[in-house]
Amino acid sequence: MSEEKNFIQALIEEDIAPGGPMAGQEVHTRFPPEPNGYLHIGHCKAMCVDFGTAEKFGGICNLRFDDTNPAKEDNEYVEAIQEDIHWMGYDWGERMYYGSDYFEQTYQLAEGLIRKGLAYVCELSAEEFKAHRGDIGVPATSPWRDRPVEESLDLFRRMRAGEFPEGSMTLRARIDLASGNFNMRDPVIYRIRYVEHHRQGTNWCIFPMYDFAHPIQDALEGINFSLCTLEYEDHRPLYNWVVENADVPCRPRQIEFARLNLTHTVLSKRKLRQLVENGLVSGWDDPRMPTLCGLRRRGYTPDAIRDFIDRIGVSKSDSTVEYGFLEHCLREDLNENARRVMAVLHPVPLTVTNYPEGQSETFEIENNPNRPEDGTRPVTFSRNLYVEAEDFLEEPVPKYKRLYPGGPECRLKGAYIIRCTGCNKDAEGNITEILCEYDPDSRGGDPADGRKIKGAAIHWVDRDTAVDAEARLYDNLFSDPEPDAGGKDFLSCLNPDSLQVLDPIKVEAGLAGMEAPASFQFLRQGYFCLDSADSAPDRLVFNRSVSLKDSFTMPTGK
Repeated sequence: MSEEKNFIQALIEEDIAPGGPMAGQEVHTRFPPEPNGYLHIGHCKAMCVDFGTAEKFGGICNLRFDDTNPAKEDNEYVEAIQEDIHWMGYDWGERMYYGSDYFEQTYQLAEGLIRKGLAYVCELSAEEFKAHRGDIGVPATSPWRDRPVEESLDLFRRMRAGEFPEGSMTLRARIDLASGNFNMRDPVIYRIRYVEHHRQGTNWCIFPMYDFAHPIQDALEGINFSLCTLEYEDHRPLYNWVVENADVPCRPRQIEFARLNLTHTVLSKRKLRQLVENGLVSGWDDPRMPTLCGLRRRGYTPDAIRDFIDRIGVSKSDSTVEYGFLEHCLREDLNENARRVMAVLHPVPLTVTNYPEGQSETFEIENNPNRPEDGTRPVTFSRNLYVEAEDFLEEPVPKYKRLYPGGPECRLKGAYIIRCTGCNKDAEGNITEILCEYDPDSRGGDPADGRKIKGAAIHWVDRDTAVDAEARLYDNLFSDPEPDAGGKDFLSCLNPDSLQVLDPIKVEAGLAGMEAPASFQFLRQGYFCLDSADSAPDRLVFNRSVSLKDSFTMPTGK
């Protein structure tokens, strides 16, 4: 978290200061993911706020799986969420809990509300419930609101025993049917569901609603600052009502902040699930997905993501962040830390005709100019090389400063200066070989006579030692910057060019046998990482993490 104080930290400082409502208390937060999918970059903002705020004040943060809704929950997601949190650099110590840990206590607290006359069993069906909900200025109604306490207690116990069909009864809080906040119009706090729970099995057939379970869980764990996204602001009165009226040991404070909205993607687990289940991506960890496992597979680093979250800030106002800014943060991190190597994505043979046949030599090339401590690596050079197809034109266009017959001298990166003398073509007119001559006196740098080289520096690999690999070039998953806005069918906004596969490419021999994770800057091409799922030491697969060119422009002023 940034040293600059955000509004959440300012509120907490006031509360824990002498004379404040929580004076002297240790700051205790929680991160409550629902284990029904993989974490995405939006959850990551909440994670950084929850863990980072506790970290800022020297406090503690619980990990609590919100598994009060048994639908779609699975232990696969539980394990993946833990992996993602640890990957981001956070730890919960011994403080990992499940919402289902509190089912019995939550049930008993619900019975306590019934005894106080603050909850009742309602027999309205879902359709009838909507019909009785009222409108602005029109109160809701329920024919069961004045049901005797003992009758509601009996029915609630029989609901737990499984005597009634799913959807036939609910338990509702008795608050205010005329409230202008519809969340307070006697909300449902328990419903019947005959679904097997991933941890509780079939022990329960009634489950608490999140708005009821969440404040109880916070209070039972001793959470004093419950940080959540802005859509829960209208639910805060209900949160406060629960902790004030249920017999819980403390009264946490709920503080809301704006969620993360990002262009060219969707941040809805339901919609991400559709992409996975419809086979439109290769899985939750597809490198085009905004999931943390997808970003990790694409080559994003925890430092880059935390920097991004820190720089977009924490506020009360909803806004949308350009995906390009996330890429900008990654590019800055990889520029500083990624090892430089040479890879040719569209290889064309180049022959140095005046270099002795059968001879080779080794150049020591710097791994990272930003990190001298990373040293150099050996790169072999011979008469037979590969260069990029785009680095040669038989008929040059104006201002073209690369290879063409009779063109300017160019540098082979870290090796020699060359001049193109011609090319060979096949029967169809395709270039099969570029021909050039080298200056033997220009080894590793400028020519000995000090002449100025006007041509471009060209990356290359030795044809005799190069390794075949596959490269996957990724673009935005959605071509529309707001694919789920305005009632659009987000699936119709998918970018058909979000993945381009190049196979084979040619990479330096030193990359042979490497295993994921490993990130590199392919000179003049972009930042790439070994694919954690498909790459193997004998079959290298590289994902482009981000291009070299930064299209994002930092806004001026603040």
